[in-house]
Amino acid sequence: METIFWIGVAGCLYSYLIYPLVLMLLPKGRSQGPGLTAEIPVMSIIIVGHNEEGRIVAKLENTLLLAYPRDRLEIIVASDASSDGMDAIVLGYGNRSVRLVRSELRRGKEHAQLLAIAQARGDILVFTDVGTEIPAKALMRLADRFSDPKVGAVSSEDRFVSRDGSLVGEGAYVRYEMWLRRLESQRAGLVGLSGSFFAARRIVCDTWDDETPSDFNAAIGCARRGLVAVTEPSVVGYYADIKDAAMEYRRKLRTVLRGIVGLARHREALNPLAFGLFSVQIWSHKVMRWLVPWFMLVTLASSLLLWRSGPFFRLAASVQLIFYTGIAAAFMAPALRRSVFLRIGYYFVQVNVAIAHASLLFLAGRRMTVWEPSRR
Repeated sequence: METIFWIGVAGCLYSYLIYPLVLMLLPKGRSQGPGLTAEIPVMSIIIVGHNEEGRIVAKLENTLLLAYPRDRLEIIVASDASSDGMDAIVLGYGNRSVRLVRSELRRGKEHAQLLAIAQARGDILVFTDVGTEIPAKALMRLADRFSDPKVGAVSSEDRFVSRDGSLVGEGAYVRYEMWLRRLESQRAGLVGLSGSFFAARRIVCDTWDDETPSDFNAAIGCARRGLVAVTEPSVVGYYADIKDAAMEYRRKLRTVLRGIVGLARHREALNPLAFGLFSVQIWSHKVMRWLVPWFMLVTLASSLLLWRSGPFFRLAASVQLIFYTGIAAAFMAPALRRSVFLRIGYYFVQVNVAIAHASLLFLAGRRMTVWEPSRR
């Protein structure tokens, strides 16, 4: 039982602590920063949406103001069988070099993107959601990163904006995720990009799978071609914070389930003999993290069963019980989440509950390709 306890502890710590420490000990890859753009590449911005008539104008106006040579930029809106007035609004921008690509059947975000990829003329494809605001100089910074021929895709970093315009989402958990992403970026490359705003070379998108999340499509497409997907901290995407806790949970659940489905469709990426360190990063960041909620249960159950084995196990069990009691109290009384400790703990537990939920749905045969954009 003590062995089971320590396996549970190691499983909880591996993805969040041991794995980043291992990455820090590994040498960095060759591509470490923006180069000097010798030639401005042709870019195609692909905006995907479903029934976004309320937000598409703001998105198009934001996109049209981006600093990039107009003769080397095209804007495509990929409509996932929208049934409201979004498509008509997009067609109204036809005289401003905006094109509409429409999926007549609602088959999901990635299928709409696939249709747009087939019609895009750019060497670099920029994928973005309707709800994401892009800074004016972002495209030129992306072009700088692609001046390195080893870079196959570039991810933005997310910034959440509250209703009063102030930045949120800068807590310890988000800062940790951005730090880990930079570590991966400097080694074998990202195993997942920011799905709301990233760019990839056209050759990376040649094998686009419309049943796999776009961020993983780009990452594995790079790995197949010996390229790396990197993050660029100076390229950010701004979008509104989700205030509804239930909606935030559904977003996490949907993200994890789609991630598991995507990896299940591309199991070859789990083979280190074929993908090297990239495969190890997938095991460490994705698979081991999806196992954390089960390791948490193993740790709690084993420490309770070892209660009579000594003061150490009584302390371990007591700490866990106090922690979960506090999180339950924060769930029942949201005001308690003003405490930094409870806020971080609540978010961590919520993420792992969503992971466990998504895992059970996957095992039960549930799949999710058609998405409902989060209303922020």
